[in-house]
Amino acid sequence: MRARIIKIGNSQGIRIPKPLLEQTGILEDVELKVEKDRILISPVANPRECWDDAFRRMGANGDDGLLIDSQAFSHSWDEEEWQW
Repeated sequence: MRARIIKIGNSQGIRIPKPLLEQTGILEDVELKVEKDRILISPVANPRECWDDAFRRMGANGDDGLLIDSQAFSHSWDEEEWQW
């Protein structure tokens, strides 16, 4: 499919037909990359996508323990001043 470069304010762009956007899953924001002489346009992935699966695997593997000893951060104020 051919498209024409158009002026958009001080920039330039192309119009992408809606069926192409639907077919690629692009709904809003996109990631632009240049590889050799091509511009690649891809949907922005959710940075937290699949975190729930990763946390389940961590729990199953026993990798979900605390990294820092909580006693290292205790303070006398916690024991003497604070009312639980």
